[in-house]
Amino acid sequence: MFTVAVLCAADVVARSYPFGPRTRSVNDLGNQYVPFHAHLWDLLHGRADGGLFVNWQSGFGSSFLPDVGTYVSSPFALLVAVFPRDEIDLAVYAITLLKVASAAAAMALLLIGLRPGRWWAAGLLGSSYALCGWTLADAVYNPMWLDGLIALPLMCLVGEWARRGRRPFLGVLIVALAWIANFYTAYMATLAAGLVLLLRLWLGDLSRRQRLSAAGRAALITVLGMGLAAPLVAVVYFGTRHSYPGRVRQFVPVPTEDLLARLLPGTYSYGTPAVFVGTTALLLALALPFHRAAPGRVRAGWTLLVVGVALSMQWGPTHLLWHAFATPQGSSYRQAFVLCALVVIAAWHTLSYGVPGPRALGAAGALLALVIAVASGSERTLHVFSLPLALLAAAGALGGLILLGIRRKDGRPLAVLAVALLVCTQFGEAAVTSAADTRLRLGHMDDYAPWGARQRDQAAAIAEADGWPEYRTDPGREQTVGNDPLLVGGQGAQYYSSLTSDVLSRTLTALGDGWTSRGRNVQSLDNAVTDAIFSVGARVHSPPDPHQNWFPQDGGGVTVTRQDVPPLVTVRPHTDRADGRRDVSAFGPSPYRNQELLLGSRVYTVPRFTVRTAAGKPPSPSDDGRPGVRVGPLPYASAPKKPTITGSCPAGSELYLWAPHFSGTAWLVDGSAAGEGLTGRFRSDQPVTKIAPMQRLGTVGDSGRFRIDLSPNKTSLVPDGAVGCLDTARLRTAVEELKATGATRVSVSDGTIRAELPANSTGVAVVATPRISGWRCAADNAPAVPAKDHYGLIAVPLYGSASSVTCTFHPPGLRLGTAVGAVSLTAALLLGATGAIRRRRARVAFTPVPLATTRPTPDDPTARERMTTAL
Repeated sequence: MFTVAVLCAADVVARSYPFGPRTRSVNDLGNQYVPFHAHLWDLLHGRADGGLFVNWQSGFGSSFLPDVGTYVSSPFALLVAVFPRDEIDLAVYAITLLKVASAAAAMALLLIGLRPGRWWAAGLLGSSYALCGWTLADAVYNPMWLDGLIALPLMCLVGEWARRGRRPFLGVLIVALAWIANFYTAYMATLAAGLVLLLRLWLGDLSRRQRLSAAGRAALITVLGMGLAAPLVAVVYFGTRHSYPGRVRQFVPVPTEDLLARLLPGTYSYGTPAVFVGTTALLLALALPFHRAAPGRVRAGWTLLVVGVALSMQWGPTHLLWHAFATPQGSSYRQAFVLCALVVIAAWHTLSYGVPGPRALGAAGALLALVIAVASGSERTLHVFSLPLALLAAAGALGGLILLGIRRKDGRPLAVLAVALLVCTQFGEAAVTSAADTRLRLGHMDDYAPWGARQRDQAAAIAEADGWPEYRTDPGREQTVGNDPLLVGGQGAQYYSSLTSDVLSRTLTALGDGWTSRGRNVQSLDNAVTDAIFSVGARVHSPPDPHQNWFPQDGGGVTVTRQDVPPLVTVRPHTDRADGRRDVSAFGPSPYRNQELLLGSRVYTVPRFTVRTAAGKPPSPSDDGRPGVRVGPLPYASAPKKPTITGSCPAGSELYLWAPHFSGTAWLVDGSAAGEGLTGRFRSDQPVTKIAPMQRLGTVGDSGRFRIDLSPNKTSLVPDGAVGCLDTARLRTAVEELKATGATRVSVSDGTIRAELPANSTGVAVVATPRISGWRCAADNAPAVPAKDHYGLIAVPLYGSASSVTCTFHPPGLRLGTAVGAVSLTAALLLGATGAIRRRRARVAFTPVPLATTRPTPDDPTARERMTTAL
């Protein structure tokens, strides 16, 4: 309750959801975690398109089990089912609170298990751990990481049981649950628990053989637990191998003053280790080396372990070891909760041997003063409240510990007053730190509005238009979050995950789509040709999200447009290329020609055009090797003269602009007489973390001439072949041809898609779904084989003729993981049974025999035998 009260009080102070108007959905919390929990809600209530194997709502069909293992495999995630669907943000918030409180309880349980001590102290230090800086700054908006916060003390308990030869089967289950809940932080927790166990074995009074035996038991329990989690972990591993590659970063350690500053309350930074644990815990840990009541080996061992782990965070090779040999793309110090745990455990060892005396507390106070002095040179302490808060917390913690050691004349300590002071100090500094982190995050990260009227309108429009699997309904180009299909429904291209497949990202990029997060957040592509290719028969159009202020806002509400499209499965003629390539690598540089390649018909005119700067001069060529010309930003948005693109196209064609590295707006000036011009909004950056999608600007007028006015907000690139003019009559003809030869009926379940084709169909059946690894297909009753590739989509050759096609998806790694899991489960059951038999035999061997009530006579041998046995 204490932990939950601190978090809620902090959100009240910060006026953050659900206690105020400020959203808490920053960064990936709004883009990924809330939408994935919403999709889990739909799965649990039978309302999702797809199942555990395939998510048919995102990325035109994506593997979902790796996402389950990454985002929503925690047992806590199942609690979303008890909340209303439109309160999904509240559900995630409640789960977050429950996880943090569980971490506090788990740490308190571990501390009591390591050494006996005061229950209130264990609870206070447990909350110190759960409310550490890593939790408040990094993990509250990455709720799946909080499972690692819970797992670490539990896995240390498993190590204690292994050291004593107790509860092996329960230990295996705890390790398995930790790795299933979140394998990423479970990996770090496993390393940390191993270090704690090794130190405990060194400190314990055990023989060498006993230590090796305990270490072997712990290793066996850990391996079996990881094996039980293998069906999910293996799927995530192979999903990562097939995902779009992210950015490779080089690790750079932070300055010492920044590291020490993050030990203090009220500091925040995205790229430094958040190792704040509360001033009381920090003082106790600093006092340990000087606390003479504790044995010398205990003082030396725990001090060296804390210092060693702190140094390992700052050295490249060990930093990579903590992160499974891959430097994180986001926050670089995701292992900081390990150091927080070790500091709290060291603090517990200090207090469990008695309240430190004046000498130890004086030394700890001097060290804390040195930390504050060095940290004052860091930018992290420049906030007006940082240093005053640190000094006030130091005074409160030191005063509480001094009072705890003072006894009244009657010999009783001033425990009640001391505990009250310590509790108030910890509550205040943790609440202020949490509130400050919440406010500062909003200034450093993108944020998204919680579920509201916009999402309700979108969901209602999608539900009314939905016709899956006859056709797809796309939630629209004007996205609210990076995973709109999961949040509001529909079946679109939009998808954001750490496991976004390489083939999906590359295919959509080749077709002119945009993305953020360096290719892992693909967006909806509002284009008539791609809608035909992917069977998008209904498309939602929403005004720009009023929560975002990227561009001027348009009026209007949510509308739906419909388009006649081919079915999900079409039949194409055999078109073997001379070079043999029919995968994504066969695409060329022009997205218009790539769309035609997938459609199977020529529908675009790609004209020559002229670009002029705002001064009317030819622009400079690109200076980074990309074909195109550069246009500079306008001095102000309403500048009368703008850069222009001029050229000519067939009259009446739809004009599209493809400028992935352009940032700003574009307007078709010389368009149709009806004034059909649309504002094209483009977003890109350099270095490239986001690119803009192709956008329709309107209809070319009767003269065939067009002029596009550009309003760049930063130096941007207009590429060669940027303009495409779509002949809508040709597109309608191509669609009719695909409908005539396409599937007559399509049925879709979780991981299976079946299409009935016109009798005696020949050629290649193409499924409008990315050809991700794991698909196997068969025509009619032929044996299933790995699906072929048709420019990034699933293809099934129809050798001879066929009347049906069936494709089934099996997540890569599932069979291997299941086999490993089965072996581990068998071994775990045998381990548990062996332990039970051993304990039963031990109880039988030591069953006490009642003492004789009468003295046996010398001539009674039976009685003498009973007497001997009893003795």
